[in-house]
Amino acid sequence: MGLQPKVVALGGGHGLAASLTALRRLTPDLTAVVTVADDGGSSGRLRQELGILPPGDLRKALAALCGDDEWGRTWASVLQHRFTGGGELHGHAVGNLLIAALWEKLGDHVDALAWVGRLLGAHGRVLPMSTVPLEIEALVRGHDPARPQETTAVRGQAEVAVTPGHVQQVRLVPEEPPAAPEAVAAVRDADWVILGPGSWFTSVIPHLLVPTLAEVLSVTRARKVLALNLAAQPGETEGFSSERHLEVLAAHAPDLTVDAVLADPAWIGDRDTLEDAAKQLGGELVLASVAAADGTPRHDPELLAAAYDRIFRTHGRIGPWR
Repeated sequence: MGLQPKVVALGGGHGLAASLTALRRLTPDLTAVVTVADDGGSSGRLRQELGILPPGDLRKALAALCGDDEWGRTWASVLQHRFTGGGELHGHAVGNLLIAALWEKLGDHVDALAWVGRLLGAHGRVLPMSTVPLEIEALVRGHDPARPQETTAVRGQAEVAVTPGHVQQVRLVPEEPPAAPEAVAAVRDADWVILGPGSWFTSVIPHLLVPTLAEVLSVTRARKVLALNLAAQPGETEGFSSERHLEVLAAHAPDLTVDAVLADPAWIGDRDTLEDAAKQLGGELVLASVAAADGTPRHDPELLAAAYDRIFRTHGRIGPWR
């Protein structure tokens, strides 16, 4: 593996965007594989009206791959701009409409996203996780506060993300959806695969529920890094410890192993417990300060890039990484 490794990042939403913003500083050979289950906001409207993949998380990934120069900053801002003032365009993101238009014009998801990437000067490429739009269904205990022990099925990414109660398990609808062939090939040929950070049940775990993706993750020669969130997410993972995140991941993907689990020491509980949970996944716990300086649970791109770089450069080292 050279100094500029082939890296594939799996996820969706703001978590994946944070990872991509960091990773594009380290390698030009970067591929984002993005969830396609969003059913809220502009994406949900376009999905329902046009019968297309939801473009929102793909748009966020493309914006995150824009450079820090004037061209990149300008196009990232345009892509993320939302129309206001009422009318049918209200709430729609420019990037969502651009992606939808190219899908309709070209008839090919991957080709259209490549055209958007070239327009933006993106430092990497963006691929959909699946070739069909998906729904997420969660089993939630205590969804009805009056029945705290009762389990309820909650469907839809937007609903699951803010559901009251405790998410026990998620599944995809349709079950066993087809993976995008280009995404499978990217994971198979990668040097490193990054999973997380992001919404655990709606952005991270769904990749592991696509059979072909799950299979290639188990056989790829790539080393795998699991990047933990800095804090539990209200609704989706309310009350979760860092190690609980690993436990539910393993429950959904019992064959998954990782080489490293990246966590910020200021945002974890018991270090030994988390280290044991990482070992259960076959990985070492890597502690690094990656949080923004303002105290909010957001990743700092420069610090996250430094942490990834350290892992890439010490991948052959024996013993704990500290």
